[in-house]
Amino acid sequence: MTVHDLWGESKTTEEALVIYDGLPAVTTDEMIGSWKGSELPSGHALDGVLGVARWYGKNFRSADAVDPLVHQGFGGKFAVNPALMPLGLAMHAPFLRNGLTTTLFLLSQPLISTAKPKARLRMIEFRGVVSATMIYDAKPINDHFRKVSDNEVIGLMDVRNMDQPYFFALKRDV
Repeated sequence: MTVHDLWGESKTTEEALVIYDGLPAVTTDEMIGSWKGSELPSGHALDGVLGVARWYGKNFRSADAVDPLVHQGFGGKFAVNPALMPLGLAMHAPFLRNGLTTTLFLLSQPLISTAKPKARLRMIEFRGVVSATMIYDAKPINDHFRKVSDNEVIGLMDVRNMDQPYFFALKRDV
């Protein structure tokens, strides 16, 4: 079973939570490594944003050193400093999801990239299950993970003051 077998094309938030809640926990040790990400549409205001920004995935170097936003740039992958990302603008300006925004994002790479880790992993209880959670350093965001297989997880992005969770998938780079 793969994430996309479970998910299909799109889910409502309620359908997505049923899938997410039915999955087992994943440990922080199981998350270590590089992961390729994909969005899981659920009618969230952020659906489509990561694609425009050429999101690649996440890199878990260790439990205390995580690159939470890895993007595909002109010369390869680069880590982005999440503190510099305008989450509110991304949510409330769907008209910005176009090629011009992609170009501007890529041109800003020297300003927004970082070599320093910007998140960490911890085991946290969420929705009744203790599982690996990525905690952003500079934003009130926790990404809670559930295991689909040894090489795939579903992430639920939980943001303070955001009514609806955002879902994504990670597949281990091999």
